[in-house]
Amino acid sequence: MTMDDDIKAACTELGAILAGMRRGVAFTGAGLSTESGIPDFRSPGGLWTRNKPIDYGAFLSDRAMRREAWRRRFAMEEAFAGAAPGRGHRRLAQWLAGGQLAGIVTQNIDGLHQASGVPDERLVELHGNTTYATCLDCGERYELDWVRQRFEAHALAVPDCLDCGGPIKTATISFGQPMPRTAMVRAHELTRACDVFLAIGSSLVVWPAAGFPVEAKRHGATLVIINREPTEFDEIADLVIHADIGDVLDAAAETK
Repeated sequence: MTMDDDIKAACTELGAILAGMRRGVAFTGAGLSTESGIPDFRSPGGLWTRNKPIDYGAFLSDRAMRREAWRRRFAMEEAFAGAAPGRGHRRLAQWLAGGQLAGIVTQNIDGLHQASGVPDERLVELHGNTTYATCLDCGERYELDWVRQRFEAHALAVPDCLDCGGPIKTATISFGQPMPRTAMVRAHELTRACDVFLAIGSSLVVWPAAGFPVEAKRHGATLVIINREPTEFDEIADLVIHADIGDVLDAAAETK
C-alpha cells in the first residue's frame, strides 16, 4: 500500500474520528464492492453504459423485458456468485460488532455485507438484494437456482409464481419502482441519530438515497466521504478522502 503524505494525514484524521465514534452509520455504495469483483454500474465500461436499465413499468407490462432482465441477471451470475467480502466489508463488520457503528445503510444489492457477518437487523438495504427473488404480487420468496432452472429448461420462458401466478423478480428496486418504506424509515432513524456518517464508495447521485449524508450533517453528525472520485457533497463534508477504500479503512484502523 503506497500513499502520499496528504492521504496518510487524512487517514490519521479519520482514525481519530473513528476512535471517538459511538453511534456511527456507514452508508455504502458500489465502490465498496469493486475490490470483491462486483462490477460498477455507472463508471465508464460499467453495466449501465452497456445496457440501459429496464424500467419497473416495462418489466411488469412486457414479458420480453422480463426475459431480458433475467438474461442479464444470469449473465452476471459468475461475478456475483464468486464474490467474497473485501477489506472494507470486513472492517465495517468489525466496527459494527464492536459497537462503534449503530448500523449500515447500503445501496448495494450483492449480499456481501451479510457475508461479512453483518446481521440482517443491523443492515438497511435501500435498493434490495439480487441474491434471491420474490413474487411482486404475494411476496413469496424464490431462490435463484430455482428460477434459473426453469428459465433455461423452457427456452428462456419467464417463470411465474407457483402460488398466485404473479411476476417473479430479483428482490431489487428498479428504476420506477417505489422505494421500500420500512428500509427508508429505518435509514432515516439511523441517520438522524448518528454521531459520525461515513459515506463510502458512493457517487451520491441517486436520490432519495443521496440525501442521507445531507440529513446527517444537518443533524450534527461528522460527515466523512471516502470515494475514488469527487462527489457533489464533498464541499460540505468534514473529511474527504479520494483513494482506495480498503487501503484507507485499514490505515485508519491502524491509527485509531
